[in-house]
Amino acid sequence: MSYHGSPCWYELSTRKPEEAGKFYGGLLGWTLAKAPMEGFDYYLASAGEAMVAGMMAPPDSAMPTYWMIYFAVDDTDGAVRAMSGDGAMVIVPPTDIPGTGRFAILTDPQGAAFGLLQPLPMENGGAGGAFDQKKTGHGNWHELMTSDPAAALAFYGKHLGWTPSTAIPMGEMGTYQLFAWQGADIGGMMGLPAPGMPPAWLPYFGAEGIDAAVAKASATGGTICNGPMEVPGGAWIIQATDPEGTMFALVGPK
Repeated sequence: MSYHGSPCWYELSTRKPEEAGKFYGGLLGWTLAKAPMEGFDYYLASAGEAMVAGMMAPPDSAMPTYWMIYFAVDDTDGAVRAMSGDGAMVIVPPTDIPGTGRFAILTDPQGAAFGLLQPLPMENGGAGGAFDQKKTGHGNWHELMTSDPAAALAFYGKHLGWTPSTAIPMGEMGTYQLFAWQGADIGGMMGLPAPGMPPAWLPYFGAEGIDAAVAKASATGGTICNGPMEVPGGAWIIQATDPEGTMFALVGPK
């Protein structure tokens, strides 16, 4: 089975990785450990036995903090060549990570940043366990806010094999376009909520209960920006910022 196009990793750029680890650990049940990488502080967050996210300080203290989503590819170099030929900008060229695989970081033609990872072969097929819509503490959903949803879906569809699914009218906010990977809905795309906002990806992590998560996040320095809101299918979502001000989102039962 090819995992090309599947979400496979989530990475937080944060000036305070250990404090962020405590916040998300309390919220999602993650445990944080420092990765054995010489000369570079990288932290790994795990949900049970599965590694689900990484945390690191930005290379420049003036850079904003953010969550980045990585998508699995069969050939990082080939994917970067093809995507850059269609208007993507290469931020970090294909680079090997010992013991992990070969990654790259790009922005799509509209300017949203994302990562690519060609994982080393693993027993579970090669994409790791960070994305699992059936488990809490894992990546469950992926949302792109962009200046041109139709063009973005065409770009990712061509290069990652995604297909358009249900289109949900949202009134003045336009259409929320679901997209699928190998027949299963994994995210949605929408226009920018406000003029001047930069295009961006937002990961949704699975929570055991949204009401409990709201209380926990609020009590530990987080701020709820939107929600709780019920979405089609009976799940509930919130969008929030962590104590450092970085946007994240949760989805789960009430």
